[in-house]
Amino acid sequence: MVDLAPGTRTGSVLVDNIGELVTNDPTIGDGPLGIVRDAALLVRDGVVEYAGPRIALQAGEANGRIDAAGAAVIPGFVDSHGHLVFAGDRAEEFAARMAGEPYSAGGIASTVAATRAATDDQLAVGMARLVREAALSGTTTSESKSGYGLSVEDEARSLQVASRYVEEVTFLGAHVVPAEYRDAVDAYVALVTGPMLDACAPHARWIDVFCDRGAFDGDQAREILRAGMARGLKPRIHANQLQHGPGVQIAVEVGAASADHVTHASDDDIEALASSDTVATLLPGAEFSTRAVYPDARRMIDAGVTVALAADCNPGSSYTTNIPFCIAVAVRDMRMTPSEALWSATAGGARALRRTDVGHLGIGARGDLVLLDAPSHLHLAYRPGVPLVRSVFRAGARVR
Repeated sequence: MVDLAPGTRTGSVLVDNIGELVTNDPTIGDGPLGIVRDAALLVRDGVVEYAGPRIALQAGEANGRIDAAGAAVIPGFVDSHGHLVFAGDRAEEFAARMAGEPYSAGGIASTVAATRAATDDQLAVGMARLVREAALSGTTTSESKSGYGLSVEDEARSLQVASRYVEEVTFLGAHVVPAEYRDAVDAYVALVTGPMLDACAPHARWIDVFCDRGAFDGDQAREILRAGMARGLKPRIHANQLQHGPGVQIAVEVGAASADHVTHASDDDIEALASSDTVATLLPGAEFSTRAVYPDARRMIDAGVTVALAADCNPGSSYTTNIPFCIAVAVRDMRMTPSEALWSATAGGARALRRTDVGHLGIGARGDLVLLDAPSHLHLAYRPGVPLVRSVFRAGARVR
C-alpha cells in the first residue's frame, strides 16, 4: 500500500478494497446511488477511469494505491450555496437568538459594515479558511456569493476574492437594501441592475436575489434576475425562507437553476418545481441555527422535486461548512432517508450548479472522492457529529 500525503499529485490513483462504493451512477451499481460492493476506483489524469467490482479491474498499475480496508467511498460533496466572503462574526446575535430573539434579514447590516471595513487580504484569509475547513469534511466543489459589500466597489472586490478560491461564483448585490438606501429602494435596485452589475458580471457565473420579507419583493426580484440574465449570468434565487412568497414561482418562470431555502412551499410551488428543471436547494443549517421550521423535504421528493442539500455557510444564520452535519439534520428533521440525503449533497448539488462533471463517480467524472472511516454511507446520519472523513481527493489529488 502506498500512503499518499495531502497535496500529493499522481498520474493515477487506485483506491482498492472498497467495501461500499457510491457512484451515483445506476448504470454502474445498484439503486439510485449506484452502489458497488467489494469495489475499486481508478482515477487517471484527474478523472475517473474505472469504477466497479475489484475483480473486473484491468487497469494496470497506478502511481499510488490506497487500501480502503473495506471502508466506504463516496463522491465529494457539492456545496451549491455559500456566503464565504465576509468579515467579522455574529456570535452575540446567535446567542441572543438562542435566548429568544427572532431571526430577521436585518442582521446582515452588521456583516456589511465589517466587510466594507476589511482589506482584500483580510477577506481572502477568511475565505481561504472556510474553503479549507469545508474540504476537511469532504466538500470538493463549493459555490460562494457576494452580498456583504452592497456597494459597487465592495461587491466587485468580494467576487474577485471569491473567484480565487471557488469555481462557482454568484453576484448577490440584491442580498438586502443597505442602510444608505433604506428610503430609496428603487434607486438601489437601479444601482444593482446598472453600475454594480457592470462591475460584477465579469467576475461571476450566477446572479441571485433574496426574495423575502425584509429584502426584495417579486417585481424587484424579476427585474434584478432578468438584468443579470441579459448580461449572461445564470439565475438562482433565495426563495420563501422567512415566509411564503413569490420566489419559487419566479425561479421556475425564469428558468433558475435553483430555488434556495424553500422553507415555506405551497402545493402550487411544489408542483411547479416538480415539472421544471429548477432544483430545490434545502439548507437545514439555517433552520437549525435559527430554530425555524424545517422545509418538508419528504413532501418535495415524493412529488418528484429534485432536491439538493447545501451548508449555507454564513456568519448570521448558518455558520457551518460541514455537509455531514447537514445530512444528519436532513435525515433527522426533514424526513429524508440517509441515501436521499447523500444523493442530494452530491449529485443534487451538482444539478443545482448545472454541472455534470462532479457529484458522481461515473466514468469520465472528475476524480473527487471521500474515503470514510465507516463501512457504509449510512453512518453519515447514523453517527452525527463524528469525524468520519478519513481522506479527501479532488481531481485525483489528495487534499486531506
